[in-house]
Amino acid sequence: MFKIVRRKQLNGSVVLMDIDAPFIAKKADAGQFVIVRSDEYSERIPLTIADFDREKGTVTIIFQTIGGSTMTLAALNEGDEIKDVVGPLGTATEYEKGIKKVAVVGGGVGCAIAYPQAKKLHNMGVDVQLIAGFRNKDIIILEEEMRKESTQLHICTDDGSYGYHGFVTDKLKELIDGGADFDEVIAIGPVPMMKFVCQTTKPYGIKTIVSLNPIMIDGTGMCGGCRVRVGGEIKYACVDGPDFDGHEVDFSELVKRNSTYHEAEKLHVCRLMGGVK
Repeated sequence: MFKIVRRKQLNGSVVLMDIDAPFIAKKADAGQFVIVRSDEYSERIPLTIADFDREKGTVTIIFQTIGGSTMTLAALNEGDEIKDVVGPLGTATEYEKGIKKVAVVGGGVGCAIAYPQAKKLHNMGVDVQLIAGFRNKDIIILEEEMRKESTQLHICTDDGSYGYHGFVTDKLKELIDGGADFDEVIAIGPVPMMKFVCQTTKPYGIKTIVSLNPIMIDGTGMCGGCRVRVGGEIKYACVDGPDFDGHEVDFSELVKRNSTYHEAEKLHVCRLMGGVK
């Protein structure tokens, strides 16, 4: 059992939790994830490690309540215990030697995953241009944290209610065309956003890394649920990733696989809400 030592509601649907997990905190690094099971009846869900504190022995997860399992997890409070937290899993993000300037692009709750990437690079002395996109001002998360761990933070809103009016790809292209000589771009967020970031950077020949979180069950490469096609080859996000060369990812196949259980997920939420017997 793993105790929740801090719980914070970041916006209407996004929750932050600090979990007492000293053995995981000791080994965790940017880009890795944990698999969480809130109780004995819950499914196993992969969540990227948003932060960690080796001295306190805690790891931070940030998640959006969009399905049955995340609803159950979000119902827990400080002092409550999570049944299973397994990790750290996946391969930590590897950065090119000698990189000097990187754009880290996050979309929505994906900013919780972009944040540790920016923090790691910032601590390495890299010029980090962090581009964070949200639909509107009301759902912005981690603004102060991201500002602290980047050279410059560019917040974008689709409706123009805060920061830059436009998509993250618009701001990224503006920076590139304005002379920003990026060694790498790291994109983390909804699959369509990552796809369009890759389409933006490809004509410029800028290496672009995406963090993939497909359907995942065991997190050890045994079930095959998280398979993705990269460069024409089958890869497994849990052991080969979650980071991949975005220019090589088959996003069309990824979108199709991720939608496999949408109807079943909707029914499960309805059952939890008392709408289906």
